Amino acid sequence: MAERYKDWLKQSESDLKHSRNALKDGDYEWLCFAAQQAAEKAVKALFMKINKEAWGHTVSILLSNLPENLKPEQKLIDKTKILDKHYIPARYPNGFEMGAPVDFYTKEEAENSIKIAEEIIEFCKSNIS
Repeated sequence: MAERYKDWLKQSESDLKHSRNALKDGDYEWLCFAAQQAAEKAVKALFMKINKEAWGHTVSILLSNLPENLKPEQKLIDKTKILDKHYIPARYPNGFEMGAPVDFYTKEEAENSIKIAEEIIEFCKSNIS
């Protein structure tokens, strides 16, 4: 089980690649969701590496629940809250009063989501090595 962290980290990087591809296509809502997934899977990989359980999908909470010696600075946790907001609304039309997710996501927001996911993945990788 402990070695599964490599699979989770690999999938995290693949999700990030998907985000970058979605940027080229203008699929900003899917990009934001994929970026959230990339970050979540990287954090879960870190938990697996240290043989700890990680439950849930809220990346900022997952990061906050890391042992003190691995916990990132609050600034990074706060950035991650931006990604947390993409977990449901980016996928479901009932995440907004009216309109589809495709109507609400912007290129700037998408680019920022990629940057945050990259930071989270790098943080996790630096603590896994």
